[in-house]
Amino acid sequence: MNKILLLIFIVLISVLTPAVYATGTFEIKNSEIHTIDSKVLGRKYDLYIKLPNDYFDKANESKRYPVLYLNDGPYTFKVAAGVTHFTAMDKAIVVGISFADGDDGQFSRVRDLTPEKDKSWVKYETGGAPEYLKFIEQEVFTFVENKYRINVNKRILSGQSLGGSFGAWVLLTKPELFSAYVLTSPSLWFKDDLIFAMEEKYFSQHNSINAKVFIATGAMEIPEFGSRNDMVDGHQRFLQRLRSRHYQGLQLIDEVIDGTDHYSTFPVGLAKGLRWIYQDL
Repeated sequence: MNKILLLIFIVLISVLTPAVYATGTFEIKNSEIHTIDSKVLGRKYDLYIKLPNDYFDKANESKRYPVLYLNDGPYTFKVAAGVTHFTAMDKAIVVGISFADGDDGQFSRVRDLTPEKDKSWVKYETGGAPEYLKFIEQEVFTFVENKYRINVNKRILSGQSLGGSFGAWVLLTKPELFSAYVLTSPSLWFKDDLIFAMEEKYFSQHNSINAKVFIATGAMEIPEFGSRNDMVDGHQRFLQRLRSRHYQGLQLIDEVIDGTDHYSTFPVGLAKGLRWIYQDL
């Protein structure tokens, strides 16, 4: 009898297990997708949105939540959903902004995340960041803040690579839009270090930046490990520049993370940056 039961168990496992793997799907809890048909840009973008677990608790009906905004949503949203899974990190509404509907992802991000046109980028369109930021400010903020219980004084912007340099540009263009920034592997080299000239212009007109800023670059993001640009050098020069200005209100932490490259810095940097920022939430 035991042999028969064992045989039946083995048959059931062999039959049922492939079916589970073939038909199963994975969903992120408390997540939704909404589409914005942007009048500013004339394109459609999906918003991937994840709400904290306690958002639905009756005791929190009047609670308003910080929002973590991310560019490159198809990648960054999934990472952020994992980073914010546990209760200690599950303090904000997560909003990932997709690439433009119908566009190649790289084409969409290069256009939207670069602040000025650069003719050396012959394969891609550049310089769309001002209009893209207007889209975020006028349409993404409006949608999110009308639909959910939001603390409008606690917006966090996070970006990786061109998304990181976009965040640095926002910091020096409209720093008040976000209370905190987590910028990883920022492409500060864009258009011959354009961000340094922008910082120089900002400093000539302002003496304060009221924001918490965490910037991280991987220690392996150097030519020795195959990086086209010396990202560590750009990181160190930019941080030295910001610290030398003594901007009032600026809280700044940075790290060159051992053992990470351009493709692995974002998860580590995001977790460390949020952990620091969340100390005030």
